[in-house]
Amino acid sequence: MLRLCWLQNRGKIVETKLIQKNKKAYFNYEILEELETGIALVGTEVKSVREGKCSFSDSYIVPKNGSLILIGFLIQPYSHGNIFNHKTDRNRVLLAHKQEIKKFTRKVNERGLTIVPLEIYLKGNLVKMKIALARGKNVRDKKDAIRERDLNRDARRQLREINSY
Repeated sequence: MLRLCWLQNRGKIVETKLIQKNKKAYFNYEILEELETGIALVGTEVKSVREGKCSFSDSYIVPKNGSLILIGFLIQPYSHGNIFNHKTDRNRVLLAHKQEIKKFTRKVNERGLTIVPLEIYLKGNLVKMKIALARGKNVRDKKDAIRERDLNRDARRQLREINSY
């Protein structure tokens, strides 16, 4: 999926390419506030992410010592790498402004919220990650979301059948 994005500081239009979206986060959490961050990666990790070989399985973000640490985000080894390939399950530092990190840390400590990764994408040549401050949904909310999704699917199906005649 390609999107065009306007960079304010440089006055250019930059293409963004969505690599992967964390669909489970949208289902399991109520998203309160979003933030775009960079990721500190090594060379083979960037190449592997460009190939789309990454996974959000059970990944989360922890504020520690004035920085945001991404835990559990798997990036598979680069296919054309050598003995200097990266470790797949290492913790990675997310790059954001100090004030944004403080704000997210404060909200996590005060209200008991969670920081979850939502999507990873390329913005120009840079790998970016959208993270969110989230509150966990309970079972009833999840069942309501499933019921609503099924009703919407049935309504679309009926509209399609009506339009086909």
